[in-house]
Amino acid sequence: MNMQMAGEQMLSEMVAMVFTMVPTIDVESLRNKFSAVMSKFHVTKVEQDEVHPDLHEKIDLFLASIKLEGKSPETIKGYRLELNTFAERVKKKTTDTTAADIRMYLGQFSHLKMSTVGRKLSVLKSFYGWLTNEEMIQRDPTSKLKTPKREKRAPKALNIEELEMLRESCRTIRQRVFVEALYATGCRLSEIQSLNRTDINLQTMSCRVIGKGNKEREVYFSFKAMYHIKKYLMARTDDDPALFVTERKPHRRLSKRGIQREIGIIAAQAGLDKRVSPHTMRHTFATLTLNNGAELAAVQQLLGHESPATTQIYAQYTEERKREQHKRFLVQ
Repeated sequence: MNMQMAGEQMLSEMVAMVFTMVPTIDVESLRNKFSAVMSKFHVTKVEQDEVHPDLHEKIDLFLASIKLEGKSPETIKGYRLELNTFAERVKKKTTDTTAADIRMYLGQFSHLKMSTVGRKLSVLKSFYGWLTNEEMIQRDPTSKLKTPKREKRAPKALNIEELEMLRESCRTIRQRVFVEALYATGCRLSEIQSLNRTDINLQTMSCRVIGKGNKEREVYFSFKAMYHIKKYLMARTDDDPALFVTERKPHRRLSKRGIQREIGIIAAQAGLDKRVSPHTMRHTFATLTLNNGAELAAVQQLLGHESPATTQIYAQYTEERKREQHKRFLVQ
């Protein structure tokens, strides 16, 4: 379709849209005014069934670049998914993409949480910011777009009673190991899922995990966790190197979805009203440890947070803890 035909089609569609909203409007006058404005621009139509190859090419270059920077495979996978979704819906060259295109794209996800929309925008900001720095485009279309404010909600951790209910409801050795390992280490789901048997140092009751940004850190197990881990490994008859494997043969490393499902089953067995996930156990580790007097900087290192501000959100003292602190430190 040439530019003249594309312009005529766009003009007709715009006039028709305005007419449906304001039926009493003078259509001919509106058409003339729109035509005068559009005469200053070259208009090309984006075909609905075609993604411009330039966009996919630039996405591949960007992903290769962040891989060299040391981004984790999980992060790169997430970026690829978000950017491919964007490419399928926007279908424009990177040089032609505007802030309005990105606003319209994000507007399609108004049913999602602001944190999710913010994450999508963050990926686009990283992508177009990189293109601008590499001088592949002249202007960053995301530069004037502000990240949506996140809902201010304290992480939902289990209290001590709920943690004990979770422990007592475990019906298999493996279920108990899930609970104890996730709680004692405060690990992310991906960190626990990728652990191998040989990663665990039985002498120091610790292991090293690879976290966000491909950064390695040491985490620690409790006596309870080590007891149940040893019991679980002794009962295993397979030779798979993974710490957590499927129950059915042939045994293989349990997926992240499999661990999430198992934690949900344990929570249902415990009769807990709240939703419990592997990340809930991480919240529980951070909250109960801080409430018990641990230093913020130490918990920050154990969780693998870059900023203490991220860890600070867990420092929500319980009423009992606040009352105890008041009695202990108030000068009479």
